[in-house]
Amino acid sequence: MGRLFGRDGMRGIAVTELTCELALQIGRAAAVVLGGNNAEGTRILIGMDTRSSSDSIAAALCAGICSAGADAELIGKVPTPALAWLVRENGASGGIMVTASHINAEFSGIKLFSSHGHRLSDDREEEIERLILDSPEEIIPIPRRKYGKLTFADRANEQYIAHITEIAGADLSGLKVAIDCANGCASATAEKIFSALGAEVVLMGNVPDGENINKDCGSTHIDALMRFVGENKCDCGIAFDGAAERCLAIDELGNIVDGDVIVAVCAKDMKEHGTLSNGSIIFTQANNLGLLQFARANGIGISASSPGERSMIRRMLECGYSLGGDPAGHILFPDLAPSADGQLTGARLLDTLNRSGKKLSELSAVIEKCPQVMLNIPIDKRFREVWKNDRAVTGIIDEFEQILGEEGRVVVREVGAEPVIRIMIEGRDFTTINTMALQIADTIKQRLTLQQPH
Repeated sequence: MGRLFGRDGMRGIAVTELTCELALQIGRAAAVVLGGNNAEGTRILIGMDTRSSSDSIAAALCAGICSAGADAELIGKVPTPALAWLVRENGASGGIMVTASHINAEFSGIKLFSSHGHRLSDDREEEIERLILDSPEEIIPIPRRKYGKLTFADRANEQYIAHITEIAGADLSGLKVAIDCANGCASATAEKIFSALGAEVVLMGNVPDGENINKDCGSTHIDALMRFVGENKCDCGIAFDGAAERCLAIDELGNIVDGDVIVAVCAKDMKEHGTLSNGSIIFTQANNLGLLQFARANGIGISASSPGERSMIRRMLECGYSLGGDPAGHILFPDLAPSADGQLTGARLLDTLNRSGKKLSELSAVIEKCPQVMLNIPIDKRFREVWKNDRAVTGIIDEFEQILGEEGRVVVREVGAEPVIRIMIEGRDFTTINTMALQIADTIKQRLTLQQPH
């Protein structure tokens, strides 16, 4: 875990934790790293979500970039995947997205992209951290005659809409779809994309005011869409997060269709049509065991990857895979897009639905999800990794793994900058796995308490 950047970029309360001063430094350091220590000739695209703080953070980034001698192109309020695609499409040196994705409006965040439109690698983010935290003198602006220039692009969303409409290859005629834009970036694009593909679209969460992004709407508050689908007699619903990276769905009965189900539905369809590269999908610790069992039953290969978009896309590119995703709805189609794209995912899912002639509840039945229990145990930073070497903790984990065998699994890992130990157990019987999870949690708490100084 980096000192500034986590697995999903940098986040903090806007302007007070993620300050404009820090954003300016990130802009300078990014100009150096993305430009290969030759900022002149470097061009970085800047996009942002619909938070009221985004203008301030984006302006500071642009100031930092230009003060380092690189050019900044501000493309406005766009979906994060639109920025990723435009970086690659326009031959830019990289991109920076100002977004806190799926969390509330008081937060902001920064995500960095390479010239290929992929999330910036760990080593390059670490170099940016080093320049800011350890060697700030290396990014102090030098006197020069020519500094970077700031330009503005006003057709980014228009270009992205045309692009997604083209590559989706979908015919959604006859479908009535409810779409929840999370009062975020998809508010400017979703209706045009899905209407152009032939769907009858009913929108919610599509009136961003700078303060309501992800507020009681979107993929993290999907109960609102559940009601909306029924009230409007829709065939199904699609929900995005504020950055339009995630996609979850609601079937005609009001049930959630999560990322595991979307991957299964798309994988089966792609395999039947010969478009599932290497006949395999990516599987991570975050995915439900039911996805693994689905793949085995349908002759689909599985390749293991660490969780997180950056790890998944790297593995997929290395091995030539064309599909992967997590339960939260980050779905990757690397043959079509360099990053997780919620609107592309929605279009692909709905096209599969329309061609099948089935209802989404029927289509989703291809996978049987295993019961799952997840617990988070906050720990003091002093005890990072300590539990991994504690025999009482590792012993109970090993014991439960043996009991569950191939019909379940136990995943215990440390996550977050403010660390928590996440316990996730899957198995056939909820009562059994819930008891196991609580016993592991109690053991961890007891062992870490014993190691507290008296």
